[in-house]
Amino acid sequence: MNAAGVAPASPGAHPANGCRWTTGELAAMLRADLVGPADIRIARLDALERADDVTLTFIRDARNAERWGSSRAAAAIVSRRVEAEPGPGRALLFVQDADHALIEVLEILTPASHLPRGVSAGASVDPSATVDPTASIGPGAYVGPRAVIGAGASLHANVTVGADVTIGAESELRSGVVVEDRCVIGARVRLHPNCVIGSDGFGYRPSKDGRSLVKIPHAGHVEVGDDAEIGAGTTIDRGKFGATTVGAGTKIDNLVQIGHNCRIGRGCIICGCCALAGSVTVGDGAVLAGGVGVADNMHIGARAKVGARSGVMDNIPDGETWVGYPAAPWKQTMRIVAAMKQLPDLMGEVRRAMKSALGGDANP
Repeated sequence: MNAAGVAPASPGAHPANGCRWTTGELAAMLRADLVGPADIRIARLDALERADDVTLTFIRDARNAERWGSSRAAAAIVSRRVEAEPGPGRALLFVQDADHALIEVLEILTPASHLPRGVSAGASVDPSATVDPTASIGPGAYVGPRAVIGAGASLHANVTVGADVTIGAESELRSGVVVEDRCVIGARVRLHPNCVIGSDGFGYRPSKDGRSLVKIPHAGHVEVGDDAEIGAGTTIDRGKFGATTVGAGTKIDNLVQIGHNCRIGRGCIICGCCALAGSVTVGDGAVLAGGVGVADNMHIGARAKVGARSGVMDNIPDGETWVGYPAAPWKQTMRIVAAMKQLPDLMGEVRRAMKSALGGDANP
């Protein structure tokens, strides 16, 4: 049973496996205004285009409301600002925000993670490490010298925790995670499979004879704040000196590169395939869409937004939205894009004008 007292089941379950709710029960659970029958049986949750007559779906805007009439869905969660009619034998559940209500339903449907129990006989824990009695460590995991594993923390199979690392209470490190020496992971942090915290920064200088490269040592560490979440395959490099930091509540997607001595604020969102060079600072609440690249030593202001595939080569003030390559304020970038679309016609006019001036045929 989950926190709502409902046994979780697969979102794709068929009514043959037992209907979970009636529309009336759902309305009560979501504190929704029900329009339509209260006794419709709901067995699954899905998008409008894949819905059938036992499906609950969701409508967040007018475009989806238009598609509701032709769908087979039995019921829908609808944001109150959206106008929609249920139709015969169907129901609508009006809520303040359909996306937030959907989260509530998904929390009930999603099975809990399978966590290890206790310390596996196949784990290797250094005698000098401190492991809280309520922590769990899976098979193949390694906990290094003087590491501290907090209350309720869970290390899945094949996790590596280096020397002098601290893992906060109730944090979950999924399979293959590596936390290198001296790094600090806060409470309730979730690290997804194969992410690496505390790898060396990418720093080299030409050798004195100019024939090779000399590696710059990185003596710092990484600090990840409480309630942060780091996606699969993401790497966060340790500081050259001092810490690379990720603020509390920040969410970082899969396959992101955070360079040495970056300072990421609280409540930020960094989407997949972003790459931040060394010593970048990102203010609280900033959002970097997928594939953004940020040059070293840049500052992205609090609550700023950067569009997908943008290249940040200048500082971005608080609250501004920048897009493009190189990134610029979005209105400026849109003007540039609009002008570029006119270039073929403008070049044609230039060629005709040149021919006319030279006494040639002015036609293209």
